[in-house]
Amino acid sequence: MSVYAAVDLGASSGRVMTARIDGERIDLTEVHRFANRPVRVGGTLHWDILALHRGVLDGLRAAGPVDSIGIDSWAVDYGLLDGAGRLIGNPVHYRDGRTAGVMERVVAELGADTLYQVGGLQFLPFNTVYQLLAEPGLDRAETLLMIPDLLTHWLTGSVGAEVTNASTTGLYDVRTGDWARDLAERLGLPAGILPELRRPGSPAGTLLADVAEETGLPGTTPVTAVASHDTASAVVAVPASTGRFAYISSGTWSLVGLELPKPVLTEESRLANFTNEGGLDGTIRYLRNVMGLWILQECMRTWGETDVAGLLDAAAQVPPFEAVIDPDDPAFLPPGDMPARIAAYCERTGQRPPQGRAQTVRCVLESLALAYRRTLRDAVRLSGQDVEVVHVVGGGARNALLCRMTAEATGLPVVAGPVEAAALGNALVQARAQGVVSDIRALVRQSEHLVTYMPEGGQEPWARAEERLPVR
Repeated sequence: MSVYAAVDLGASSGRVMTARIDGERIDLTEVHRFANRPVRVGGTLHWDILALHRGVLDGLRAAGPVDSIGIDSWAVDYGLLDGAGRLIGNPVHYRDGRTAGVMERVVAELGADTLYQVGGLQFLPFNTVYQLLAEPGLDRAETLLMIPDLLTHWLTGSVGAEVTNASTTGLYDVRTGDWARDLAERLGLPAGILPELRRPGSPAGTLLADVAEETGLPGTTPVTAVASHDTASAVVAVPASTGRFAYISSGTWSLVGLELPKPVLTEESRLANFTNEGGLDGTIRYLRNVMGLWILQECMRTWGETDVAGLLDAAAQVPPFEAVIDPDDPAFLPPGDMPARIAAYCERTGQRPPQGRAQTVRCVLESLALAYRRTLRDAVRLSGQDVEVVHVVGGGARNALLCRMTAEATGLPVVAGPVEAAALGNALVQARAQGVVSDIRALVRQSEHLVTYMPEGGQEPWARAEERLPVR
């Protein structure tokens, strides 16, 4: 039996999981979980990267001897190293306000079509390229490392950029599979800070002596570049048995889309704000970011509520479609009093605000299901790829009410699971690199408990509710 350590970092917590694979089954065990708490200093919101590194080391020590280690995390954020390899300040959180107005300025200067033809990315104000243009420490930087690459560097001393995360920067050419150095230079960014690219499954070195001593692991333990964008790892673990599937990687964000063999760079795709990001084996994750369970999480934080099951049970008893919101309205992006923002949105759009927590939760979940409905319809239209089934992976797969609503809203069967898709995909790429696994998705189907939700009722109530939302 082979054992792999999957380091999976999310927006609110990180964990180290061990995956035991015997060729017919994969079993995941969480060995260490740690908080990921951003810190605001001097008006800037930072990631506490040293605390994350500490959590990784503690987790690897708890994991014990493994055949390989891999790291995945969220996208777009980075650390900068100086000429001596030292970190220049704590990485800035993508929800920080420093990029306000930057994207609009760049689009005005270069044109949206120029940017889309190169990067193929959804226009989001926190994309890496816009962060770099607001970066005060750039003049001292020698190397840019995305968050998983930075932590891999601290484990091994090696420098590289794994492509699934690099593809979220806006400085990666989705057509050629290489850095868009010409674009960087046109923007006045130093292209020399962009490191050599790595493909998922590539070796990323072995443990440094001090890391081996700190973790108790042999210094010969290999670190493997996995699909280091957590969504890319999650899509790896989608248990699809057909190519005609859609996926929703459901967590703080919802990533809604298709797996394609090549990017879609049409004007219609740009106007629909779809992104083309790298996946395993040169595939394209053609998707749109939809604000996800972040809205519910912020409601619960505001209420001081921890019983999500009780809230969902209560929401299931509330009449449908009392109010709907556009989850992607900019008002819902930053932290804050989310219930008040939902009420304000409803008043602004001529709807009666939700009355109490149950109505608010129902409003959030129905609105997410409507967003999934619209996004999947657009993805099919723009790509020409039909869909027979929707796979929901990640934490949202546990939310039976949301999964049922998604089946009803899309009119398609929804298969929920695996919950730990990112960690599974992380480990399975490592295992495939060592020749232990060949068919990743078949192994996931054999190993995971999956729940199917069939669409019930007609589409008319959802179509009427959708009419209340702004036209895209």
